[in-house]
Amino acid sequence: MKLQAFLPLVTYTDPNSDAVAANATAVAALLGADLGVLAVNVTIPQVSNALSRFLIDVPDMIRQAETTSRKHGERLIAAVEEAGKAAGVAVSAETIAESQPLLSATAALQARYHDIVLIGLETDNPTSRTTAESVVFGSGRPVVLLPETVDAGAFDHVAIAWDGSRVAARAAADARPFLARAKKVSVLTVADEKKLVVEDGARLAESLRRGGIEAEAAVLHGKGAAVARTLQDGAKERGCGLLVMGGYGHSRVRDFVMGGATEGVLKSLSMPVMLSH
Repeated sequence: MKLQAFLPLVTYTDPNSDAVAANATAVAALLGADLGVLAVNVTIPQVSNALSRFLIDVPDMIRQAETTSRKHGERLIAAVEEAGKAAGVAVSAETIAESQPLLSATAALQARYHDIVLIGLETDNPTSRTTAESVVFGSGRPVVLLPETVDAGAFDHVAIAWDGSRVAARAAADARPFLARAKKVSVLTVADEKKLVVEDGARLAESLRRGGIEAEAAVLHGKGAAVARTLQDGAKERGCGLLVMGGYGHSRVRDFVMGGATEGVLKSLSMPVMLSH
């Protein structure tokens, strides 16, 4: 079965950078996946009011915002199609227009019809973060967050953040397509974060080795640093190209309540991270 990857493109208010095109197609090529691309453009209800028309010309401002959003989507789709052609990835693209409050929810809904989701998460781009949160917690699919400052590589060395929880186990299982292609896997446990048995990571590494995957366990000591930073720094120090984590949190009336590590990754992403909720 051929994997189907999905890339929602942020176009409003803060669009994705062009870096997402090369990064997403590189990951799709690694997985041998087709790439479905969706530009989620904004549509804004017209305001029927004489004052809005003649004093500040709101209808024209609305048209400009919608046009700008559409142009961002067209530019990003063209960049992904070009990158896909160079990487040998089959790309199918479409656009959809939605009101601003439903932009991220629409991305999460469309993601459910694919195997894995790729998202460009840029620094200081609140729109891409809102979309990432919605897709992680609302799609039911594993999500690979791709920072614009890092080129997605071959992911020869994959790190798994492990605390023995159900969510971590789900993430490790969802990461199988990456683990099967990796030359090495490191199971990372932050010893001073929770009251864990240190051997937990070693047990997962042993299980992976029984499945034919070269794996080893490592214990990290955060020394007061945020868990997300400890995990990402530990993974990078070991030469890992991808960090796999469980996405901790739940949705309550569309307010996301997240665990510290998940919040930290979304706030300060320094490497490709796969989150599974």
